[in-house]
Formats: sequence, structure tokens, C-alpha cells
Amino acid sequence: MSRTNFNELLEAGSHFGHLKRKWNPAMAPYIFTEKNGIHIIDLNKTVVKIDEAANALKQIAKSGKKVLFVATKKQAKDIVAEKVKAINMPYVTERWPGGMLTNFATIRKAVKKMATIDKMATDGTFDNISKKEKLQISRERAKLETQLGSIADLTRLPAALFIVDISKEHIAVAEAKRLNIPTFAIVDTNSDPNVVDYAIPANDDASTSISLITGLIAKAIEEGLAERKVDKETAAAEEKDGKSSSREEASKLAAGAKFKSSDDEGDVAVGKKTAVKKPRKK
Repeated sequence: MSRTNFNELLEAGSHFGHLKRKWNPAMAPYIFTEKNGIHIIDLNKTVVKIDEAANALKQIAKSGKKVLFVATKKQAKDIVAEKVKAINMPYVTERWPGGMLTNFATIRKAVKKMATIDKMATDGTFDNISKKEKLQISRERAKLETQLGSIADLTRLPAALFIVDISKEHIAVAEAKRLNIPTFAIVDTNSDPNVVDYAIPANDDASTSISLITGLIAKAIEEGLAERKVDKETAAAEEKDGKSSSREEASKLAAGAKFKSSDDEGDVAVGKKTAVKKPRKK
């Protein structure tokens, strides 16, 4: 069963593309028609593409890997941050820091610097520095928090990227492509869908469209995380049952060996009692 339908996408305004003169010819397969100089996206194809992307991201989440969400445009940043916080995935809603993926080690150093400043505030280091230095450090911490706070838990490269508006986030797309990281994106009629692995043809400017599609993707990831949790609990229960069975078998074998040993001793004792001495020949 599809995760959404034609009418739901229509109500969200996902079918509105850009002006005809701004279109990218590579989007031709996903355009239904043109009305009043604006391209109309074929929502039946959008439904199919959403299902494909959601199922793939669900499997990635189920494997325990991270999906990085990227949406820095004004009408998308707050929506994406809200949806993604609920599933505990990293996201970038401020300016994309160049080299975030290709120079990930440097980004991790900046994240560690935040932790160092936090430690300074608690171990008494702030008490031994001037007010001016303390203010400078606090400002630096606030700046790092704004830029990198949402990826503080990202200790390794993400397994995939979900992007809103690939034209605006072209640097993120290029970095992911260079590192062979799968890319999922909402692609409007002014963009090239071939630069990403999973393109979802839809309006990437309307907040209602972004909210609907991002919500569906977040839900799919949440399902993957839930299945992973169930699998872990099942495996742990099976392992526990297996250990219990092994202990029971060992106890039974030990008891059987003890019983057999007792029988052997009894046979020897009976043999001694019933033995008859033969008379010696004269």
C-alpha cells in the first residue's frame, strides 16, 4: 500500500512546478502538463517515487545507520528540524559548511571544541579567565552550536542524505556524490533529477509540500528504527533461551553420568557378593 495518494499531494500543492521558461529538460518525464506558464508535476509518479525512497531509507535506518537531512532554505528549515528531531537523526538547516563530508575530520574537531568549552564551564576554568575572554569563548560556542549543534551526535559519515532543493544544496550533492553516499531529494521542475539517486518530483518551495513529504520520509525511518529495536529484543531473548537450554542440557548430562556411575558401582558390589570360590584340587 502506498504511503500517500494523489489527493493528499494535490491538497499540499506538491503538483506546482516552476515557470515553463525556468524548467530543466531532464524533468520532462515527471511533468504532466503546463498551465498558465507553469509546469504541473505528475503526482502519480510522485507517489511511486516517495514509496521507493521511503522503503530504501527504512532499510538504512533498520541497519542502524544515520541519514543526514539537509534543508537550508527559509521555508524548509524549521519544518525539517521539527520532523527530524523526533526521530533523532542529524540535520543541517543553517549554512552548509563546505567540506562537511569530504573533510569530515575537521568538522568533528569543531564539534569536539564545543564539548571542550562546555567542560571549561563546569570544571572552574572560566573562573580563572578575564570577563572579555569568557565572552569571546561563549560567542564562539554559540556560533558552533548554530552551525554544528544538530550534527553533534554524527560520529561518522552518514549512510545517506535527504535534501530539499538540490539546486540550492548543490555543494552537499557534489560532496555526497564524490564519496558515493546515496542521495534522496525533493526535486522541482527547475532541477536535474539525474544528479541524485532517488529523486522525488514535487514542489520544493511550498511549506505544505515540504512538510508532507518530509513527514512521510521521517515516518519510514521511524518504522525502520522500531523494527531494528524489535529484532534486537528478539535476538537477545533467543540468546537468553539458548543459554538456558544449554545449561539444562549440561545439568541433565551431568545427572545422567552420575546415575550411570552409581549403577556401575552397584554392579561391582553385587559381583563381589555372589562370587563363589571354586574348591582347590588336591
